[in-house]
Amino acid sequence: MGTKIVSKIFLNPEHTVFEMIVEAPLIAKKAHGGNFIILRIDEYGERVPLTVADFDREKGTITMVIMAVGKSTTQLSKLEPGEQIVDFIGPLGNIAHIKKYENPVVFVGGGVGIAPCYPQAKDMKEAGNYVISILGARTKNLLFWEDKFKEVCDEVIITTDDGSYGKKGFVTDRLKELMQQRPLSHVIAIGPLIMMKFVSLLTNGENDEGLPKVPTTVSLNTIMVDATGMCGGCRFQTLHGETKFACVDGPDVDGHDVDFNNLFKRNSRFVRVEKNRLEKYNEQCKALEKYCEEQE
Repeated sequence: MGTKIVSKIFLNPEHTVFEMIVEAPLIAKKAHGGNFIILRIDEYGERVPLTVADFDREKGTITMVIMAVGKSTTQLSKLEPGEQIVDFIGPLGNIAHIKKYENPVVFVGGGVGIAPCYPQAKDMKEAGNYVISILGARTKNLLFWEDKFKEVCDEVIITTDDGSYGKKGFVTDRLKELMQQRPLSHVIAIGPLIMMKFVSLLTNGENDEGLPKVPTTVSLNTIMVDATGMCGGCRFQTLHGETKFACVDGPDVDGHDVDFNNLFKRNSRFVRVEKNRLEKYNEQCKALEKYCEEQE
């Protein structure tokens, strides 16, 4: 018996970003912001780590927001409510550290990294913080959940690379403006590695603009297999030469201590393999569609 899909909603016209809610009462009972799950679509599927975007303890559901970029996520996007995911394991990783801060807490969400910011932003607000969220994407069609964030944040700032919605520019541009305007207590950045790297460089107190240091947390989306610290696939280096594991030491870690350049290299190891798998999967789907049409 697998995990039942309760709902699936595409969040952009191109049907590449989708919200999926699954029935997982035992996981929902223990889940918090910062946690992730590992799923396997079927008995032939790979293990895919996905950060928890929301949870409902009463309904016993877990919400994820996913971008269809590879074979497994594309296959997942084709599943419909009522269908089953064979394996769904969690909650994994460390719970986000929530406390009351003196000054505003800023969440910086990039692309699908917007989603896992949500439960943490909600908890930070409930802890009595002044919460600001900067939500960014390449273009308007890739932005989502603006209304949900407005319900739990004091300020929501929207930015797009192409200027199609909100302010034109990068999330770091908006963060820099905030740092120049007022003192901040903490920054939490979740999104592409390149975005988290530049957020961390901006807040580390060593920037050319003379901006103050602000403690910064990032969420590492490393390659994972077993997600228990045994396989070593998710290991990353700190700037102090220490080896850590994103699955058990994170995924939320100190952004000022991550060797991002080393992590870029590790995360690019399987780009060619992933591309080939996606191409083969798309060919199989087209062949199946053609066969079905011929049988009608």
